Amino acid sequence: MRWLALYLRSRRVPVALIVAGGGELLMWSMWSVFSDSRDVAPQVVVLTVLLLVAALTATLGGPDDALEGTAARPWLPRRAAHVLAAFLVVAALPLATLATGARFGPAWLVVLDAAGLIGLTALGAATLGVARAWFVPLGWTLAATLFPRSEPILGRILTWQTQPRLSAAGAVTAALFAVGGLIVYAVAGPARRAPAEAAQR
Repeated sequence: MRWLALYLRSRRVPVALIVAGGGELLMWSMWSVFSDSRDVAPQVVVLTVLLLVAALTATLGGPDDALEGTAARPWLPRRAAHVLAAFLVVAALPLATLATGARFGPAWLVVLDAAGLIGLTALGAATLGVARAWFVPLGWTLAATLFPRSEPILGRILTWQTQPRLSAAGAVTAALFAVGGLIVYAVAGPARRAPAEAAQR
């Protein structure tokens, strides 16, 4: 199990988990204090999931690009397990509040957004690099939150993160990002950094 501990430390997973847990606790506390409703507004739920995804983004890459392609154990299942574990963390933290005084739900919204945003971030890590992987999820989700659309179907696809009800178009879009990001990241791994960027580490 030593290899797992070394892997988690090299990916800064303990720090990321503390940041994610602290972010969820902060959002939960603020809603509990400043709102009379037990059910958290959907926009806040979406932004909280985005915050958790952003906190875990740094774990998608290690300190040395050369090590990403050399190891005694195959990288593909390890990367796939990493993405799946990140999804479980992002989904579990909000869902754990459903029995409390500030409920981050509904559950389907949390699960769809967690899956889609983790997949989109993993796709970004494989194509743009870990440092830039959060750009597209952040910009897209903020735009979808500010300008939600329920019609036409293109509007539901473009604002899949914020659909007010379980939408087939939104669910399919999230699923495509989730599966696509998982496969691309597991096969290719994080994009290599430019020499100048790597030297700053």
